[in-house]
Amino acid sequence: MFFLVLLPPIIFESGYNLHKGNFFQNIGSILVFAILGTAISALVVGGGVYLLGLAGLVYSLNFMQSFAFGSLISAVDPVATLAIFQALDVDPVLNMLVFGESILNDAVAIVLTTTIIESGGPEMEDVGVLSQMTGGVTRFFGVLFGSAAIGTVTAMTSSLVLKHIDLYTNPSLEFALMLCFIYTPYALAEGVHLSGIMAILFCGVVMSHYTHYNLSPVTQITMQQTMRTLAFVCETSIFIYLGLGIFSFPHRVELSLVVWSLVLILLGRALNIFPLSLLCNKFRSHQITKRMMVIMWFSGLRGAIAYALSLHLEFDEETRKVLVTTTLIVVLFTTIVLGGGTMPLMKYLESKGSSKNRRRRKKDITLSKTCEFGSAIDSELLAELTEEELEQSFAEGRTHLQGFMYWDYKFFRPFFVRKFSQQELKDGKSHVTKLTDKWFQDIQSSPLISDLSDLDIDLNIDEDCLIK
Repeated sequence: MFFLVLLPPIIFESGYNLHKGNFFQNIGSILVFAILGTAISALVVGGGVYLLGLAGLVYSLNFMQSFAFGSLISAVDPVATLAIFQALDVDPVLNMLVFGESILNDAVAIVLTTTIIESGGPEMEDVGVLSQMTGGVTRFFGVLFGSAAIGTVTAMTSSLVLKHIDLYTNPSLEFALMLCFIYTPYALAEGVHLSGIMAILFCGVVMSHYTHYNLSPVTQITMQQTMRTLAFVCETSIFIYLGLGIFSFPHRVELSLVVWSLVLILLGRALNIFPLSLLCNKFRSHQITKRMMVIMWFSGLRGAIAYALSLHLEFDEETRKVLVTTTLIVVLFTTIVLGGGTMPLMKYLESKGSSKNRRRRKKDITLSKTCEFGSAIDSELLAELTEEELEQSFAEGRTHLQGFMYWDYKFFRPFFVRKFSQQELKDGKSHVTKLTDKWFQDIQSSPLISDLSDLDIDLNIDEDCLIK
């Protein structure tokens, strides 16, 4: 139920509604944090719990159980931190690093947990620990890159299909075809024993980068809002299940394991963020400052993915109760304490940092992880180009783009994205305008509107402008 119904819409929507300009400009750093960082965190937590168990300081877990717990608890969900980022209008590079890491981190944690459990199966009992670790690492990277390749190829195929098959005047069929392409990589990857979650994530990212621009305006809006709604409903369902789990399921609290898990999680996050940030700074024009590092370390909240993974552990009943209870407490603690402490921490760092004179725009706090967080935000600190600036740079004949962005806008986009004629653009704009006009007419004819309101005045002004 979880992996087949609830999780795919969440993962796909994260990739599809992502702001791609900032994401691809920071893709190197995001991949380092999401892959190497998650592996470091899992190694620290899993190894720490295993060694502490051997020393008799915490509840004893075997090698495979310890690292399975370390992997699942490494899935971060910094929704509260990102909401505060949006409200405070922080540096968009910091925003995208945390957001991009959280998107890929979920899929990486799921693949890593699954790989560790498979490596500890009955057929591996006679294999040594070193051989198990080597096989696990090989299996992990094989699943990671194989699943990503399936998702990418499927998305590129969908882009070419919609480029050469004209469904512009049939949005319903266009939307149905998109839904088929969404679940195709998931089913294909699972069928060849890879990760459907990783495949559907890369499918979403690549489809939003190419396929999205081959859709009619109505289907573009329908896709974005439908996926956002499905993801919201699915994630809410998981959190409701998490809340009910506090009172509905038998628990076994091992206080020492809970306390040491929290310590190891913070330690693993520190060993993840600070060294990797210094490594990334050697290849970045926009440096990750110490203040940004502290905020990224503090934003390592755990959420619904970690709890859902714990529920699917197939260990003995006693061990399973201990791990599920520990995961639940960690999720609640990090969400309430770390999430609640993010605002005071950022205000304190701002008062001590050089950015205290920077003007801030007041914004409403939203808990949608993809609606606004990926958007381009003007900043004097933003060295990377936004998507709009990239398009404008080519229009002006500027050729200073390098790496993937150059090849993408010079060769890949023209190959995968169709060129619309002026008449097609006018027809698309006219279609959206007709839908808007119909909505206006329905509002005007409503019996609830009895007096001349501001809406009526605005509509009359628009009509007068159209007549002229």
